[in-house]
Amino acid sequence: MTAHPDEDNCACHWGSPDDLALLKTPDVELEPDLLRRTWQAVDWTDHAAVLRRILPQFARALVADLAEPLFGLEEAGYCLARGRWQQWPAEHAGPVREFLHAWWAQSLTDPDAAVPAHQVFVMCAEASGTVGPWLADWERRTGRLSDRRLAETVAEWEYDLLGESLPWTVHWYEHDEEEIRAELVAWLLDHAAPRLRASGAPADLRHRIRLLGLTDEDRWTDPHWPGHRY
Repeated sequence: MTAHPDEDNCACHWGSPDDLALLKTPDVELEPDLLRRTWQAVDWTDHAAVLRRILPQFARALVADLAEPLFGLEEAGYCLARGRWQQWPAEHAGPVREFLHAWWAQSLTDPDAAVPAHQVFVMCAEASGTVGPWLADWERRTGRLSDRRLAETVAEWEYDLLGESLPWTVHWYEHDEEEIRAELVAWLLDHAAPRLRASGAPADLRHRIRLLGLTDEDRWTDPHWPGHRY
């Protein structure tokens, strides 16, 4: 796959004509910096074609933790969302979906996974516009390592969630941040809380999930309120 023959970008801010020519040439490995500039650019005329061109190499960079986002892997998910990959023909969309699910499963089951599970989750959520499939996968992935990943993720997210915010920035305007947050909180209360209790997670972490079920004064006057200031 290649970028569209008429694709263009700013030589001052993105790259040279030679760089652009490489995107119009199939099966040529891109230098890491060119790959990064390409997936981070938001002003391609045919973003889907550019995404198809870089996707095999981009996927390898993501799994190896070499993608170099400016802030977080939600940016990589935004890149996929902009390409509207879920609307591609089945023979193109299917492998993308399989890759995301395989990478997510690896982050939960491989002790040597290069990227923390909570970052992979965020990328998959932004790429697909939903948290449902990834939470369902997590429910099916039981075991000590997956439980530990859950505890690590809750520890990473609880501050933002208790402040009524998502723990990442929703980049794609079509994604409903409040809907995503509500679904995530409901899952943490219904599934994660009993799972962490059964796996012996620290009591203070379990209390922070419990607090998500309280609102307003009931939450911050609870004796187990962690003292967060926003």
